[in-house]
Amino acid sequence: MEDMFRFANDLGPAKIIHISLWQVGLKAVIVVDNTACGPAIGGVRMAPDVSAEEAYRLARAMTLKNAAASLPHGGGKSVIFGDPKMPAGDKERLIRAFAGAIADLREYIPGPDMGTDELAMGWVHDEIGRAVGLPRELGGIPLDELGATGFGLAAAVEVAAKAVNLDLRGARVAVQGFGAVGKHAARFLAQKGCVLVAASDIRGTVSSPDGIDVKALIALKKAGKSVIEFPVGTKAGTDAIIGVPCEIWIPAARPDVLNKDNADRLQARILAQGANIPCTAEAEAMLEARGVLILPDFVVNAGGVICAAAEYHGGNETMAFAAIEEKIRRNTAQVIEESRRSNISTRAAANALAIRRIRSAEQARRWK
Repeated sequence: MEDMFRFANDLGPAKIIHISLWQVGLKAVIVVDNTACGPAIGGVRMAPDVSAEEAYRLARAMTLKNAAASLPHGGGKSVIFGDPKMPAGDKERLIRAFAGAIADLREYIPGPDMGTDELAMGWVHDEIGRAVGLPRELGGIPLDELGATGFGLAAAVEVAAKAVNLDLRGARVAVQGFGAVGKHAARFLAQKGCVLVAASDIRGTVSSPDGIDVKALIALKKAGKSVIEFPVGTKAGTDAIIGVPCEIWIPAARPDVLNKDNADRLQARILAQGANIPCTAEAEAMLEARGVLILPDFVVNAGGVICAAAEYHGGNETMAFAAIEEKIRRNTAQVIEESRRSNISTRAAANALAIRRIRSAEQARRWK
């Protein structure tokens, strides 16, 4: 725990809460990082190997993400230790127990994340009346079903492509983590003329320089199969996705998949960060030194939380997608422009953008 606080500063975290309910087998960590802009929105992640440090780092990413998107919300995150593929009844009991445990933590609004979905948020809302990313039947905007994050990521890539004089027609895309974010990013980019040449999941990588049928691959995943069961293409291990030649590389899974030991293998012009904290600081520095345009996570993958905030404040699907398009395009262009003008990394430019907005909010709120 003490080591985790090397990430802390005057922005937060405001609260770190550990939950252990042995009667139902619940172990969880909730981090409310910063509420200067408003109550914190952040997803509920479920995996066997999550950690308090991961929760904190993701909560800080949400603080920056929500501020960069000019949302009236701070950042938070929660992690539940468990297998998201456990029997449905067991998962429901665990999620409902988690919801009851955070009932009084009103400065935190949970949403879906890796290992949870709209149905899980329906259970949370049923228990405490507070959640985003709800099923459509409960008045929600199902951001995973619609692909809100992938939609925003594709919009950011289009802005970035113009900045590096890349024609998206025929541009090759590789997606690390062909799940809720990755599959929709591939789908929206294919509509812009891009060609998916590789995709990976926890079981391996499929690649084909001639292109992969995105609709067919999505259908395969929907059937519960792995990308390595796709009938065409070369199959390899999960790590093989890093070295696939492409113009656009999208990490859309767990943190730190790119690091100082493998970043030199990346062969791309644009790194569009669909996942939160998918790249270590050392790896980002290595890639930028080689001329790779890095699109920072909390700027370009904010589509999901923009959609969630629109839902929370009574907006509809049309309003949410219009906001995603406008905010992410504007912020991506602003970050690239500031990076070039000030000769700083895109990460530094993005951090400055978000922190300016947080500091401005602090002046108007008695938040501490």
